[in-house]
This record gives sequence, structure tokens and C-alpha cells, in this order.
Amino acid sequence: MKIAIIGAGFGGMAAAYDLRKAGHKVVIFESADYVGGLAAGFKEPHWDWTVEKFYHHWFQSDSSMLGLIDELGWSNKVLFPRPLTVMYHDGKFYPFDSILKALLFPGLGFGLDKIRFGFVGLFLRLTNDWRSLEKVTADEWMMKWAGKRVYEQMWKPLLVGKFGPFYRDVNMAWMWARIKARTTRLGTFEGGFQNFADKFAEKLRGMRVEIRLGAQVKFIKRNQTSGLSIDANGVVEPFDQVLVTVSPNLMAKMCPDLPEEYLKGLLELKSMGAVVMVLSLKRQLSKDGYYWFNLPKDTGFPMLALVEHTNFVSKEHFGGDHIVYAGDYLELGHEYFSLNDEQLLERFLPAFERINPEFTRDWVKKVWVTKTNYAQPVPLLNHSKNIPAIQTPVEGLYFASMSQVYPWDRGTNFAVEIGRRAARIMLEKSKV
Repeated sequence: MKIAIIGAGFGGMAAAYDLRKAGHKVVIFESADYVGGLAAGFKEPHWDWTVEKFYHHWFQSDSSMLGLIDELGWSNKVLFPRPLTVMYHDGKFYPFDSILKALLFPGLGFGLDKIRFGFVGLFLRLTNDWRSLEKVTADEWMMKWAGKRVYEQMWKPLLVGKFGPFYRDVNMAWMWARIKARTTRLGTFEGGFQNFADKFAEKLRGMRVEIRLGAQVKFIKRNQTSGLSIDANGVVEPFDQVLVTVSPNLMAKMCPDLPEEYLKGLLELKSMGAVVMVLSLKRQLSKDGYYWFNLPKDTGFPMLALVEHTNFVSKEHFGGDHIVYAGDYLELGHEYFSLNDEQLLERFLPAFERINPEFTRDWVKKVWVTKTNYAQPVPLLNHSKNIPAIQTPVEGLYFASMSQVYPWDRGTNFAVEIGRRAARIMLEKSKV
């Protein structure tokens, strides 16, 4: 078969890998001039490593991603440092990257609150019954079982930070998945995620997968006889199967032949956008070497997370520059989407001064800001009923996006998992 894949993110490339191994001709269409999707990065001339536009890392439990890397023979290039994560409370930052440190966190109070925190965490780690948890909101469940103090100190800031005005609507299965699947040790790829994406793309090209960069797909339509046609950059080309790995909104625009009910399902899916600033600094921001600062919205910080990347991987990979992320998940229409880089930096500067009182504006060497409308799906009650099927009602057309990895949260691991799952469905269908 001749198969088209729309999107050269990790999911699209993983699907291409399996489909090509099965003997099919594969063409990947990517509108950007690089591969990697939302995990793509950039590099200054004096850096040896790339920096992701949106902060990324792997967990030790990311079996789909790490399994693919193992298949490709690159496991020796995966690094798992142990960075320090801290939580803000009452004007100070406290380590919060292990059960023991969590139990010592003063924001949880003493006695019964800490016991409830521990039992809730243990229950969510042990249970696999996420379907019953999706019937109740995380706000309601955590308030009942973790208690008011623990919920308001720990879980509510996470929900508000991730989902803004939708935080009360998010189901408990989302929270379960975060606690169930994540580890304290975090991983990256030697050279950065863009290095992995570029190596993977070269591997695919070596397998004779065609990757077309700068290829803007206008539409995907059914042919009058059989198969599908793709219009990319004004050139129409026929394919037997097409896998789309972009956002639900973009999928709906590309595929006008989709039935009204399927289109309605795509367009009703809610998601949060993201605005992330990357800075290169002359000096280390965190004197204590902290990597990840969790910053609750009610503490006056203008961002959800502040991440000092070079407290995770060495500054030597970046010519001695100290790399810092400042990012937030935001609803569409938030003012940060309309601010230019300098305006956004002015908003963020006071936060850097709170982290390190010695910080001054002249520490900043360079700033990069990346914005996306599609960064975090919002899972509502009984969300499993809202997930679009990978195999669409249009013969030969398939869809695999991070809105379908539910109950798991978005990330490269689950992008690979759903990309390979879509490839399996496509291969099974081709045998019928």
C-alpha cells in the first residue's frame, strides 16, 4: 500500500517505522521545516545539545518510548539524572520528589492530614480501576478522600495550574494516571530530544520512508473510486491509507468528508494552550541547584512552572549558558498569547528575582518564546465516551493524537504508543 502520515512528531514517525517494516510505501507530510512536533528543539551555534521549545523529559515507566529506543539500538544514549523538584509554601521552597520528602512537607500539616495524603497516594498507585474514577471530578474526589487541607495545598494548585477555568470539571482518572505512571527519576536523550527526532528521521529515510518538510496539507478527501487524495502545497496525490496525527481541530479542517457526528466529537474536545519562554542566563538562577519549581497560581508567580534545565543536564552542553524555562498552560485568548517576547519577559522578571534576590536583568543573554493552542487535553466526566476512534468512518482514514491517549496524560511516551497502535490497526485492516 501507499500510506500517508500527516505530522512528523514522535507518534507519526513511530507509526511510519512499523508500517514501513511491514513493507508498505510511506510518505510523511510535515508543515514545519523540522521533525519532532511538540518535542522539537533548537540550538545555538556554541551549544553541543539542543533545547526543547517546550520542556520535556521521560519517566522510567515510559515503556513505549524506551522500548522503541531499545529497538533502534540507542538505549545507551538515554540518560536518567536525578534532579531536584521543589514545592512552594509560605515563602520558601521545599524538596518534593520522594514519598519521604512529601511527608516532611510542612504544607501538609501534621497527623491525620499526612496519613490521608499517604493513603490516597498508595491507593491511586495500586488501583487499576480508572473507569470508576472518571465518573467523579478530581476536585470532588480529592476533597472527600484527601481532605480539605491536603487538597488545597497539593492537588488544587496542580489542577488550577493545568486547567485554569476548567479545573473543577476534570475527572479523577486524569489525576490517577499522573500518579500511577510517573517516577521521580527523569530521563532525556543525549544531545536533546531534537537529536533523537533527527536520528529517528534519518533512520526512516534509510528505510526509504519519504519525509516531506514544509508540506502544508490543505485537505484529505475520498477519491471517487477508492482510496484518498491529499492536497499538499497545491499538489494532489492519491494514497490507499492516511494517518493524521495533528490536533482534533486541524483534523476537522483537513477532512471535510468526515461524518457530522465524528466532526462534532472532534470539535467538542476541550484543550488548553501553552506559552513557554526559554532563557539563556549568564549565571545559575537556583543557588540550591533545584530543577523544577512548582509555583501555585495563588502565590503571585506569573507562571505555573519554572524549570532550570541546566540543573538537570550540564551547562557544559550549552557553552556554559544556564538554560531556564518559564511556562504555563493557558486557555485560548489569554493575554500571554498576544504579548511579544519583551513584554512577556517583563512579566516574568519579578519571579526570577523571587527565586534568587541577586538576579538582575543583565543576566539574560537571550530569550525564545513558543506558543501553541494545543498542549493539554481537558478530560471531562466519563471522558472515555468522548474519545474519537482511531479508525474514522471514512474508509482508509485514521486519526491518532494526544487527545486519544486518555486516561493517560499527553507526552512523547503515549504519542509513540498511540502511533504504533494506529499502525497495528491499519495493518490489520489491510489484511481484510
